[in-house]
Amino acid sequence: MSQENGNAINVDSFVLKGVVRNSETDVPVSKVNIEIKNGDYTTSNNAGEFTITANIGDEIIIKSDNFKTIYYTIKDKRRITVIVESVDEILPVIKSRKISKRQQGLFEVYIDSANYFLKKDAKKSIEYVTKAFESVSYNKASKRQNTIAFETLGDINLYWKQHDLAIDNYKRSIATLSAKEAETTIKLRIKLALAYKLNNNYQESLTTYKSLLNNRLSNYQKVEVYEGLGDTYNEIKEFENSVLNYQKGLDIATNHKILPKITNLNSKIAEVYAQSGALEEANTYFDNSLILAEKENKKRAVSERNKVADFYNQSQDFEKEIQLREETLDELESMDVNESIEEDINSPLTPQRQNYKIANAFVAQGKNKEAIPFLKKSIEEADKKSDLVVEKDATRKLSEIYKDLGEFDKAAESYQNYVELVDELYIIKEQEISQAARFRREIAFKQNRITSLESDRLLNESRYKLALENKDLTQKNIQVQRWIIGSLIVIAFLLFITAFIQFKSVKQQKYANNLLALKSLRTQMNPHFIFNALNSVNSFISNQDERAANRYLSEFSQLMRSVLENSEKDFIPLEKEIELLELYVKLEHFRFKDKFEYSITIDENLNVNEFVIPPMLLQPYVENAVWHGLRYKKEKGKLEINFQEIDSETVLITITDNGIGRKKSQELKTENQKKQNSKGMGNIQKRIAILNQMYKDKVDVQVNNIFENEEGTQVQLILKKD
Repeated sequence: MSQENGNAINVDSFVLKGVVRNSETDVPVSKVNIEIKNGDYTTSNNAGEFTITANIGDEIIIKSDNFKTIYYTIKDKRRITVIVESVDEILPVIKSRKISKRQQGLFEVYIDSANYFLKKDAKKSIEYVTKAFESVSYNKASKRQNTIAFETLGDINLYWKQHDLAIDNYKRSIATLSAKEAETTIKLRIKLALAYKLNNNYQESLTTYKSLLNNRLSNYQKVEVYEGLGDTYNEIKEFENSVLNYQKGLDIATNHKILPKITNLNSKIAEVYAQSGALEEANTYFDNSLILAEKENKKRAVSERNKVADFYNQSQDFEKEIQLREETLDELESMDVNESIEEDINSPLTPQRQNYKIANAFVAQGKNKEAIPFLKKSIEEADKKSDLVVEKDATRKLSEIYKDLGEFDKAAESYQNYVELVDELYIIKEQEISQAARFRREIAFKQNRITSLESDRLLNESRYKLALENKDLTQKNIQVQRWIIGSLIVIAFLLFITAFIQFKSVKQQKYANNLLALKSLRTQMNPHFIFNALNSVNSFISNQDERAANRYLSEFSQLMRSVLENSEKDFIPLEKEIELLELYVKLEHFRFKDKFEYSITIDENLNVNEFVIPPMLLQPYVENAVWHGLRYKKEKGKLEINFQEIDSETVLITITDNGIGRKKSQELKTENQKKQNSKGMGNIQKRIAILNQMYKDKVDVQVNNIFENEEGTQVQLILKKD
């Protein structure tokens, strides 16, 4: 099988067989999704069995809505049995609230469960939204239910940073509301504007926020809108507009004593002033935010203290920065379990990051020795919390300080630790990227399923309404309706017949055009070989080597006879193509004995009479290998042609030379040679494209360099039987 991105074709592929069974009943499970990561896909049949092309080391993914997804790495070629457990969980919301069907419908129960898992498990949360849709798929769902379901889905997307999906779902939710439901619409539009901003759709965000100001908003909503406008203007570096909107929000929050917003807006105004270089104004607002945050709670105070410390770092007031960060460390240690910050190694409010920033402040003042204890503490804390990023940075900084202090042994030891951390972090980052991609695919799959369910539900609703509206009309005008239906059937039948005839005519014409194009391309044999062959004969005669000339001319005429015999055929047996290729290579070797040796090997398991191939398909690739790769090589080269059976339906043909490579060959060509070569390769590409179009991907070709210095060329051609 071939692989993407130009990777070499893996000839070690095999057909993996397996079966999927239920753990409790041992009953085969059908219609299970089976896929190889970045490879083939299939499903299990009614007997639970499946076959799929794989390689040793591939990851196979077995998934269905009825059980938890299974990931398994293939270790050998033996048949595998997959045992799955049905997912039939008791909803935690039902357990905790004891909600009965009389009190609340299934739809509401599923939505509550989705909200319960929203910040814990995105996939499970979306599954419950899916179940909510399924519970009303074949009944008349209210617009309110649609609004709630899509809003919940948007909230899930927003929390897990899938902002584009959040935008789509908030739009769907808004579309279900009427003009009378203004309060709900405002809440959703504020969420939509935020999703626009987070997705970098800044103009859409500004437009949505500004349009909200034309509605009747509560005081809290006004503050939210002005804060959102300030955030968006800040993102696009329009600092004046950002401060203006923050200030409007702050005025409303102050007048109506919305305390958390007063703190936030003071802090945000300070940040904008700091970014724009107005440090004095920034300092004033940060002083306000610090005082206000202290009055709220310890969490808010610690967070604000860290933000102000960052400001002091920016303004190079390192003494104040160090003081605030040391206070932050003391506060973090004194907080009890209920007050503590959520464990997140990416949060700046961790001991390891605060110690690292204190050390950097000391280094910025030239106090390297004072920085060392804080760096060691940062490394120690980071190691406890598995925060490799901070541990890596702190270790490198420590190595640099030791080097500056002349303690080279300690510097070398720290640098070695740094290198090991970088390697470990690289592996983890690769795993995280792979997991994130998998997570994104799974969420997108679930999102598509929900969209499909909603479409089906809307279609059922439309049919139901249409049936009711036309019931009376149908009874009164049944004869007219029959006549109309009969006429439509006749017209549809005639249109179908006309379309079928036209389609068949177009298809036949296209087929005929393809045949004509193939015939034209087959007759355009590359003139290089003919002219070069005649020149070789002339050279033999000039050297009075009449015997060699006669021998060469005899074999050349035999080759020409075979080419002409096959020129009218779309396909010839692979055996004949091999004979033709052997004769061609023999002639080229006769002319360039001092330039290369060659070998043609055929897999003993390969039945060459069972496969067919377009005539003269391989010769241009061999000609390129000899004339543009091996002919210019200083030492004697090697040409290898290999025919290998991948399976009973597929053969792999490999043409390998260790010549100068495509890049160097291109540099040596004249303008005329470049044009001729381009036409030859273009001819082959056109033939393959037309054949694949007519015979459904019968031929697949890849050309790759062999060595890292771009020398040597390998052509791999996959030929399928049917």
